[in-house]
Amino acid sequence: MAVLNSITVCLVGFATIIIVLFYARIIWRRRKLPPGPFPMPLLGNFLQLRSEGLLPSLIKMAEIYGPVYTIHFGSRPTVIVVGYQAVREVLIDLGDIFLGRGTIPVFERFYNNSGLTLLNGEHWRQMRQFSLLTLKDFGMGKKSLEEPIQVEAQHLVDYFRSSNKQPIDPSTNLSCAASNIIASVLVGTRYEYTDQKWMKILHDMRHSFEIISSVWGQMYDMFPTIMHYLPGPHTKMFDLLKELKEVVKENVKIHEETVDPSCPRDYIDCFLIRMRQENLDSKSCFDKTNLIATVFDMFLGGAETTSVTLHFGILHFIKYPEIQEKLHEEIDQVIGNTREPKVEDRSRMPYMNAVIHEIQRISDVLPMGCIRSATRDVTLRGYKIPKDMDVLPVLTTVLRDPSQFETPGKFNINHFLDENGKFKKNNGFMPFAAGKRACVGEGLVHMQLFIFFTTILQKFTLKSVVDPKDLDISPTESGIENIPPSHKVIFIPRD
Repeated sequence: MAVLNSITVCLVGFATIIIVLFYARIIWRRRKLPPGPFPMPLLGNFLQLRSEGLLPSLIKMAEIYGPVYTIHFGSRPTVIVVGYQAVREVLIDLGDIFLGRGTIPVFERFYNNSGLTLLNGEHWRQMRQFSLLTLKDFGMGKKSLEEPIQVEAQHLVDYFRSSNKQPIDPSTNLSCAASNIIASVLVGTRYEYTDQKWMKILHDMRHSFEIISSVWGQMYDMFPTIMHYLPGPHTKMFDLLKELKEVVKENVKIHEETVDPSCPRDYIDCFLIRMRQENLDSKSCFDKTNLIATVFDMFLGGAETTSVTLHFGILHFIKYPEIQEKLHEEIDQVIGNTREPKVEDRSRMPYMNAVIHEIQRISDVLPMGCIRSATRDVTLRGYKIPKDMDVLPVLTTVLRDPSQFETPGKFNINHFLDENGKFKKNNGFMPFAAGKRACVGEGLVHMQLFIFFTTILQKFTLKSVVDPKDLDISPTESGIENIPPSHKVIFIPRD
């Protein structure tokens, strides 16, 4: 009995020492960091974050600790930055310092710690420069990519027309349309809406993002080591993307066998040519692992976020028929009902341009943004941020900052229209982040949204199956991504 008591005393003493050392380390580390709630061992601030949901909790804590504060995701300290002014400091004013990619456990597993999104330092600079130039060569932001988008828009029109005014859920076909534009640039192909395998892949991709944005995905990001071994819905989010990754690998293999260095067909060809040029450099970032991860990432990031924005846009059109009516008037005046919409029409269509920007703002597809890290020690608003510290600029707090938007929580087209009805820019419009690490596909997304939305409204009047006043279009999940609700839409031809 005495031995048992001695062992118990030793264990309690050992546990006490561990806890004391843990808190001593936390206190020492917190001396110059921004303020924040005190963390618990292992759990960090999990209990505080789960009280109202991760994103609402992060926003609410800013009311207590200010626009720059420290939170612990499990044992991982992270500086949270909210509001236009503070986020601007991180992404633009101090953008060259906060160029590092912070810790994203879910995507680190998705991409095998590789690819443009996760690279840092010189490898990231080389990969980003290569990707920007290559995508530009294949038409991103140029008139040459306008035709493939117009063709895809007509495929959508044909599909919606075939519904014969019956209510349909357009989400999967919008995903296919968006993915086809990415596929044309990356792998030089197009998928039919009748391709059941590809449609299943897109459906699985959306389901995966639903899990990532749920509490299970958030817990994985906080406790990756533990959650990696625990059963639960979070394990499925990785399995759901296996087929997409296999498609990417298969395309890379086919391109390896058929690439012509004198005539590259797409992004993969250009990458493979660069790989061959640098095959003697063991430190080169141009290898097959980074190629697969980057193409995989562009499909996920480009196709998913664009299709979600398209989906939210259509929901807003049926929610606000009076806005749709004004858009019809502008389209009829500027384009008419016979010729296809062109990107150059956007400058003469301020109302459509403003509506698209407001759809992007209010749908807020990636509300938490993407985590950064400091590349060196830096002072932010009087606080010392050490090198390699994770910093999360919460983009939703920029897109809904009352200092930039008059009615931040409501759909309001006047956020992007001046008193004369002309389009006006807004500094708080940051759905793609900002600075040198902003989304590489921003120009492509702008082209797609304008042509897709304008073409659909040129040909159809969109109606809800319920009274628009009763239509709830708020996200079903809000985490890494805002997930749009599923609603049936009636497409009534206008010609």
